[in-house]
Amino acid sequence: MRRRTYLALAGTLPLTGCLGGGDGGGGESPDDPYGDWFDGVGNYEGETDLTGETAVSVSVGGEDGLAFEPPAIRVTVGTTVTWEWTGRGGLHNVVDEGGAFESELQQEAGTTFEYTFEEVGLYRYFCEPHRSLGMKGGVRAVPE
Repeated sequence: MRRRTYLALAGTLPLTGCLGGGDGGGGESPDDPYGDWFDGVGNYEGETDLTGETAVSVSVGGEDGLAFEPPAIRVTVGTTVTWEWTGRGGLHNVVDEGGAFESELQQEAGTTFEYTFEEVGLYRYFCEPHRSLGMKGGVRAVPE
């Protein structure tokens, strides 16, 4: 009888705080909205807050030549992000997982690609040739 009562009550309680990551299963949490996207990315230590800036830059081929630097940024909607190639690490591109943007493969230092984030959202991107090596990044566009 006690088990039935417990199950009946449990079915009526809200699940606040009971869902999400924490077990490494890829769930998103308020602390890390990217889930397991950055697993294996050596230079990821959380988002860099760049809200309020109208234009920001991300290095392509940072660190050892196989990283985006910074790897994850938070920007305000309307911000233009410019990816700038360092010339290290070979051919790179910038490809949004959801298809919002994609650059050409480039290698030359100083080459740039830009995208203006007009919609609130989480944009996970990668370098096609080096995705399996952990060359991944993210942009979270938030309202003004």
